[in-house]
Amino acid sequence: ALEAKKSPLIYRVHDAPAAEKLVALSEFLASIGINASKTSFNRPNQFNRILAKAIGTEHEELLNEVVLRSQAQAEYRPGNLGHFGLNLRRYAHFTSPIRRYADLIVHRALVSAFKLGEGGLSDGEKAKLDRIAEAISQSERKAMSAERETVERLIAMHLAERVGDAFQARISGVTRFGLFVKLADTGADGFIPAAKLGRDFYRHVENMHALVGERTGESFRLGDKVEVKLVEANPAAGALRFDMLSDGRFSPSLAKAARGRKKVGTAPRAKTKPKRSKRSSK
Repeated sequence: ALEAKKSPLIYRVHDAPAAEKLVALSEFLASIGINASKTSFNRPNQFNRILAKAIGTEHEELLNEVVLRSQAQAEYRPGNLGHFGLNLRRYAHFTSPIRRYADLIVHRALVSAFKLGEGGLSDGEKAKLDRIAEAISQSERKAMSAERETVERLIAMHLAERVGDAFQARISGVTRFGLFVKLADTGADGFIPAAKLGRDFYRHVENMHALVGERTGESFRLGDKVEVKLVEANPAAGALRFDMLSDGRFSPSLAKAARGRKKVGTAPRAKTKPKRSKRSSK
């Protein structure tokens, strides 16, 4: 309706994934036995077909995580790029019952376009919709960051009394510096430095989301289920630090891919057994 009236408005846009991310995704898929070129992902339903191939397999959770990370971030713009994730050529944000500022812009654009009374967009506001859209996008990211930091601090405060306990977790991020893990029982996020992974040097295989031991060939990969020990909880920083209790899994393909990669850390695994809390997940 607003486009028919040639009225300026703010779109909720979601661009297609970047070409380099699709190349990395194709390489990852090949590593788990799924053949797909970057041209296989021109439409959202093509992603769905790839995800369907992994249902019920050991790679299901991992593939869902990797596909999600390959997507662009949605944002607000006065120019239409379409919404790739929703497979829509045009989309103006309209939420209910909680209104966002972008919704109010759409409401006011309707008022001015259809001459529904006072409160429509002024010519001056229409001229600076690009700045308004950028401010809304930045505010959205700031709000998400503030929410995340608040939750992290509260969880760190809650877990401060459980330092030394063992937990079941899943690897939620892989970097050359170490692993991010998410606890199964609370959803808390924490970090394991690469130097705490065991008696080996580890190499970061970025396109396969893994750290691979140089000597053993054992790997820790995004999505792996592991057991960890909480060694530090810092409520002020909202930070949790863990040691790894699980051994890595040997993968010939990952061991081969790791050759020639830069070493990222080594340290002996702690020999002491952690105390096990009754509240720890089994």
